[in-house]
Amino acid sequence: MLDLPNCEVLDKRQLIGGCARLPITVDADRLRAEFEALPVEMWGTTGGRVGVHRQAEAVFLRGYAPAEGPRPIEERPALGFMPYAREIIERLIPAPAMRCLLARLPAGSSVAPHIDQAPYFSKTIRIHVPIISHDQAWMFGGNQVYLMQPGEVWALNNSALHAVWNAHPSQSRTHMICDFTITPALKELLARSERDLGRSDPGLLNHWSADTRA
Repeated sequence: MLDLPNCEVLDKRQLIGGCARLPITVDADRLRAEFEALPVEMWGTTGGRVGVHRQAEAVFLRGYAPAEGPRPIEERPALGFMPYAREIIERLIPAPAMRCLLARLPAGSSVAPHIDQAPYFSKTIRIHVPIISHDQAWMFGGNQVYLMQPGEVWALNNSALHAVWNAHPSQSRTHMICDFTITPALKELLARSERDLGRSDPGLLNHWSADTRA
């Protein structure tokens, strides 16, 4: 597993809580148009997704899946087709980008509750940018469930228990997911983020409990 020996271990509970919506937005239509124009052959494999992520498909924009080993964090061909995604990654988020991917979760699929435990994850901030979503795509973090909408930018505490359920019977859910090393500017954005947007929902939590037992 890739490590970042020169980076500090982060207190994500203090920086993020469970999930926090950043005080910035993206052009949802422009990002979706780039995503939908991506050559279909880019989705030829699951992008190295295994374990709890096995139901999701991925295209990496930067770096490689952890299952592929400690490979370098470098630009991948798909990013060349997405100039606006590059702008978000390299300019909108005020921090150095590490791994970035497009993650598509098919209708009815789940990512079971888990914690990202490797040293790399303890030293990076996980950012979610929804591209295609709906009101039945649930993120779980910090014992709360959240709806993340296109146009929004979210931080997720992936060092705590988190999960996803796309409960829609026919629509997929796609996010751009990127990791960043911390900077003062990113800390300032996180400090101004909204943290009280989740809610407790026993029915949804029961779904993930069943997922864990399966």
